Amino acid sequence: MADTIYTIPLRRKFLKVPKYKRAKKASKTIKEFLARHLKIRDKDFSKIKLDPLTNEALWARGIKKPPYKITVKVKKEDDNFIVTFVSLPKKFREEDKKLKKKQKKLEVIKKAKEDKKKQKKKEEEAKKVEEGKEEKKEEKEKEEQKTEGEKKEEREKKEKDKLLKKIEPTEKTQKLIKPTQAFGAKHRKSLEK
Repeated sequence: MADTIYTIPLRRKFLKVPKYKRAKKASKTIKEFLARHLKIRDKDFSKIKLDPLTNEALWARGIKKPPYKITVKVKKEDDNFIVTFVSLPKKFREEDKKLKKKQKKLEVIKKAKEDKKKQKKKEEEAKKVEEGKEEKKEEKEKEEQKTEGEKKEEREKKEKDKLLKKIEPTEKTQKLIKPTQAFGAKHRKSLEK
């Protein structure tokens, strides 16, 4: 679904509630309108998410005086619909200018954060590569520092290990005679005589 722009009338709905509930009713009206037009089953409002600027536009003049209509852009992400602020009617020029400035600042901040994250990832990858190279160098230096005597000792240990591995299976295959069996056989022979 491409980004679609809707101008949502709010006045009819929020005039039916007391003044101290009007901004809340306006946000509910946006969700109801979008649920109807986007054909969301069961009127599941949890799938519709208002971004902070849209919410600020509704509350710009307080709870008692929300705007009578608002223009928004709807974008679908997975199962959710994200509602972003576009503009307010001409009557609300000052609030509209303030909100658009905020929107631009937020976009700049987002880009800066993304750039910082990318730089950190690159730096971490570079550090990992350098650490890997340093470890390899250290291992080579240790091997070079070993004297000839130490190298011979290591070779001898390896040879002994090989021999022990060859001997172990032969010992296991031999049957050991239990002393109780030998004693029992001698005792039987003595009784027979």
